Amino acid sequence: MKKIKSIFNWFCAHRWRWILVIILLGGVFFFLKSRSDSPQNIQIQTATVEKGTLVVTIAASGNITLASETDITTATSGVVKTVLVNNGDKVVKGQKIAEITSDEEGAARQSEAYLAYLESQEAVKTAQKEQAEADIVMWEARKAIFDAQETIDYKNNNAINPVTKEEYTEEEKAIIDKTLDKAKAAFEEAELKFKNAGAVIANAKAKQTAAWRNYQEASSFIYSPAAGVVNNLTLSPGVVLVPTTSASDNSTSSAQTVGKISNPQATLQATVSLSELEVTKVKPGQKATLTLDAYPDKTFTGKILAVNTSGSASQGVVSYPATILLDPTTVEIYQNMAVSAQIILESKTDVLLVPSSAIEEINGEKVVEAVSDEGTKQTLIEVGLSNDTMTEVISG
Repeated sequence: MKKIKSIFNWFCAHRWRWILVIILLGGVFFFLKSRSDSPQNIQIQTATVEKGTLVVTIAASGNITLASETDITTATSGVVKTVLVNNGDKVVKGQKIAEITSDEEGAARQSEAYLAYLESQEAVKTAQKEQAEADIVMWEARKAIFDAQETIDYKNNNAINPVTKEEYTEEEKAIIDKTLDKAKAAFEEAELKFKNAGAVIANAKAKQTAAWRNYQEASSFIYSPAAGVVNNLTLSPGVVLVPTTSASDNSTSSAQTVGKISNPQATLQATVSLSELEVTKVKPGQKATLTLDAYPDKTFTGKILAVNTSGSASQGVVSYPATILLDPTTVEIYQNMAVSAQIILESKTDVLLVPSSAIEEINGEKVVEAVSDEGTKQTLIEVGLSNDTMTEVISG
């Protein structure tokens, strides 16, 4: 009896807590019941199966790496005497842009460059002479082979040595046979020298061309490096040109830029970065569309020129550069402009398309909820090409 009374007293002491718990439980019960009794607002989204074009692309970003502009440069120093063209003028390659009154340092640099050019001319002449000499030696070596073969044939058909008037000794026979081997080896050596002489001449001519460019850079005249339209030319009479220096070693640089030649018909290239998963899908010849931040309302076209599969790693991430060759355009595009590209991997026209989000996979089968006048039912389908939003339906 005392135990029951004790429980009753405890309950009375905590009665407000129990009343609060009962009220809360009741509220939750009626809230859940009201939700179960009310109709659910279910929104069903539908999409029509229709024919269209399906394009599968890879997005990539990068920069313009070969632009339609060429720098006008000079390595001379002095005072601008005359400017022979204006911004906007059309010029041809090698045309004079301006004349400079060289200072002492500029005149010395010009003399050194001209001497280097003369020496490169001599190197070309020397290489051509050595090729001619190698040609003669090669033909002499060829004749030596025929002579050695004739001596062997005579030895094989005659017992008497025509030189000693006595019978061939074994040593003489061995020497005659070895002479043919020696003649063949000499011909191979002479032939190789003749062939290599062509490469030596080509290398000498390349150095001559480079020496001439260096002389033009150091000359008291500034020449146009390409055909096109002059722009950003910063020269005017009285302007002082001084050699630019490197901040690292304070040495004189080879040239400074004083303007540009714009050629809208020049070849444009962009380099974009691909991931490990993307690089296996991109091949030379695939088409691409490009947009530039500088021209947000324009779309440019091109194709994949090359894919560098060597790749490079940075902070554990490997990327592979791909070069895109842009189609000709009259828009002025400059080097290092930012590029966003869509590389077209595959495309199909006149195919049945459904939203990719509408397709489910049940027991390995592709299934869609088909809605018709007869109601809704699950339908098996066979799918083909797909991208992020749409999927091709082959049958079903």
